[in-house]
Amino acid sequence: MGIKSFQGRRAKEGSKKEYDAPILVTDYMSKKLVTFHPEQSILEVMEVFAKRSISGGPVLDDNGFLVGIISEADCMKQISESRYFNQPIMDKSVEKYMTKDVETIPHDMSIFDAAGVFHKNNRRRLPVMKDDILVGQISRKDIVVAALKLSAENWK
Repeated sequence: MGIKSFQGRRAKEGSKKEYDAPILVTDYMSKKLVTFHPEQSILEVMEVFAKRSISGGPVLDDNGFLVGIISEADCMKQISESRYFNQPIMDKSVEKYMTKDVETIPHDMSIFDAAGVFHKNNRRRLPVMKDDILVGQISRKDIVVAALKLSAENWK
């Protein structure tokens, strides 16, 4: 019997493992959003927050353009005012309480840059835009989940 030689399979030219995990905001953002209208009742918004287990959402005008964002924190202002004036929660519009100067991020921003934006401001969520059109929303939790997925890919 002769000696058999076993050679390992050669790696194909250029087949080095490249890191190709998704790292863009668009890969992790929520695309099916609960949106609100400026003339919608703040009471209705609070009901939607409770029913859908969400804490905020974008406010769109009749043409579908982003005009603000409404959050539980904005609703707290209404609740606080109603107690201060010793009145039941009024049926006022979202427009009165929403944040109008909304910080947004582009869909093609990396999650690392998005994490930096979240670190600088105190927002829980940011609307995601593509060509001035709302295409999604990303939260701090989405960024954490993305980082965990990337960490799992990198550290195997």
